[in-house]
Amino acid sequence: MQLLNDNITEVLNEEFFVESFNLNNKTILELGCGSATFTKKIALNGENRKIIACEVDEIQHKKNLQLNISNIEFKLCAAENILVEDNSIDMIFMFKSFHHIPVELMKKALGEIKRVLKPNALAYISEPLFMGEQNELIAMFHDEKEVREEAFKAIKESVDNGEFKLFNEIFFNSEITYENFEDFEKKQMNLTYNNDHINEELKNKIKERFNFFTNGGQKTTFLKPFRVDILQKIV
Repeated sequence: MQLLNDNITEVLNEEFFVESFNLNNKTILELGCGSATFTKKIALNGENRKIIACEVDEIQHKKNLQLNISNIEFKLCAAENILVEDNSIDMIFMFKSFHHIPVELMKKALGEIKRVLKPNALAYISEPLFMGEQNELIAMFHDEKEVREEAFKAIKESVDNGEFKLFNEIFFNSEITYENFEDFEKKQMNLTYNNDHINEELKNKIKERFNFFTNGGQKTTFLKPFRVDILQKIV
């Protein structure tokens, strides 16, 4: 297993990649579902899929409950305390959420993932890599280098210790387009957890760097690198 890959050539739409798994007639668990973007796509594709979507943020959870999609059950719980029965899940997905688990609880979360998976079932853990131009911009105001390294370490240790088998490890780029700096600011900077430390001076520095990468702030598509670790429960 490797934390980073400096030679990623494949560009994937992760939504399409997820559908390469046989998800029909399955009970699927998503941990850290956020605003349920992927949850809805998985639920509304295919046939006879039951989705259990967990989110730890109470405000977002209440919003998710309003979606009222018949084959999605939303639960307010964290990855380290999954409110699901043992050996009941056919597939687990975590999209950009594992590194948000408190470091001291990552091992416990992996234990919970193993507990709820059926024998030989898979956990798909997708994590953004701390590399690339967009990452450099975001790191100026939201630096996740350390927590992403800790997340990888915890996942790797679970494989090294024999808790899981590494079914596959995949590196790919996804594309994200910004019309201009204001679009980048809206999508990446104007988030609740950033409001307390992005002052005007820092904003101007970020804008200067954005303009450097985008030839003066023109519409630009960045390549965002990801690593997917697909873990199999060992029986």
